[in-house]
Amino acid sequence: MTELFGDDLLARPRREVAPGAVHVPGWLTLEQQAWIVERFREWAAGPVPARAARIGGHPMSVRTVCLGWHWQPYRYTREATDVNGARVLPLPEWLVRLGRKAVAEAYDGAAAAGYVPDAALANHYGTIGDGTMAKMGMHQDKDEISREPVVSLSIGDTCLFRFGNTETRTRPYTDVELRSGDLFVFGGPSRLAYHGVPKVFPGTAPEGCGLEGRGRINITLRATGLDAPEAGEDAP
Repeated sequence: MTELFGDDLLARPRREVAPGAVHVPGWLTLEQQAWIVERFREWAAGPVPARAARIGGHPMSVRTVCLGWHWQPYRYTREATDVNGARVLPLPEWLVRLGRKAVAEAYDGAAAAGYVPDAALANHYGTIGDGTMAKMGMHQDKDEISREPVVSLSIGDTCLFRFGNTETRTRPYTDVELRSGDLFVFGGPSRLAYHGVPKVFPGTAPEGCGLEGRGRINITLRATGLDAPEAGEDAP
């Protein structure tokens, strides 16, 4: 029965997972995904390479490269003092525009008008030492002063995304399947909801996304509420 009526044959509707938390399947085209993957490789090449941030002395299994502001656990800095001391790359203007389009898609044009992300965290979920895939525990995105929405873009392998509540890492939560090209935006009453990625499914990246067989990339855009953003070069 699952072979005859698999998930791929059923519509994946846009839905509000919780108040202010919106999932939009298939928002990025394959061409857009592949182009972003190339940009990710450029970012990861320096001046600050992708690294595993350390939480409580223990390295995360995902590797992260930052733009605009460098995220260290519990704070943002312009220089990556926990890596090599270099200044991070500016946030490209095309990502700012993409963030506004994402917020407009999730909410409405009025909400997007004042949305100016100034930082991006690009996480790579790859294979770790024991042969399993990287994952991320339940956490809140609360190191920003601003409480503007977080925009999340997924490329590559499908993951199980767990979106919870604002009070605890445990239930109630909702599990959402995020596939390559999906958009997820959370703000308003859900801005400080706990969320995580307990599982990535290897070998599920679609052909043409630019990341086949190489895990998952997740780009999250945030408005930190710190200094004015630095403008990067525009996309071609």
